[in-house]
Amino acid sequence: MLLFVCFAWLLCSQHSSARPMSKVLRNADTYQAAHDISKKAQNPETRDETSLRLISRVSPNQTLDQNAEICCLHANILDFYLLNVLQSSDSFHPAMPRLKTDLRRISQDLSHNGCNVTHYQDHQNAVEFREKLITMQGQRGITKAIGEIDILFSYLQDFCVQN
Repeated sequence: MLLFVCFAWLLCSQHSSARPMSKVLRNADTYQAAHDISKKAQNPETRDETSLRLISRVSPNQTLDQNAEICCLHANILDFYLLNVLQSSDSFHPAMPRLKTDLRRISQDLSHNGCNVTHYQDHQNAVEFREKLITMQGQRGITKAIGEIDILFSYLQDFCVQN
């Protein structure tokens, strides 16, 4: 319950005049599913790897043009998740099939709102994400990536907005 209250406050306090590029980004159930799935994936093996973060940190002080670039970069990473990381993960958590459906919708909405995700295929952060994932080898890397799905969702929420 406290998590839901914090989420509601976060929605109201951030981007009060901005609207999301996808309504799914403001869905409390989707946020909760991303959080729950991420927590389940953060097992002792991957939790100790705090020095290795797959999704690069983003400075919160960005201009509107930079917001669009960061949004589309993370839309590119989202597409990688959908095609590679989450491909066979339905049994990982009961909420995973619904979250995958919501993430697909977000990807479609961002594409319809002007994100050309292939343009960001060679962006330094996208390349680093894929390289780090590959170095983690197989299921361990997939689990680490699923453990960061809440970070990806948060970045999409924060930067994929229109004024």
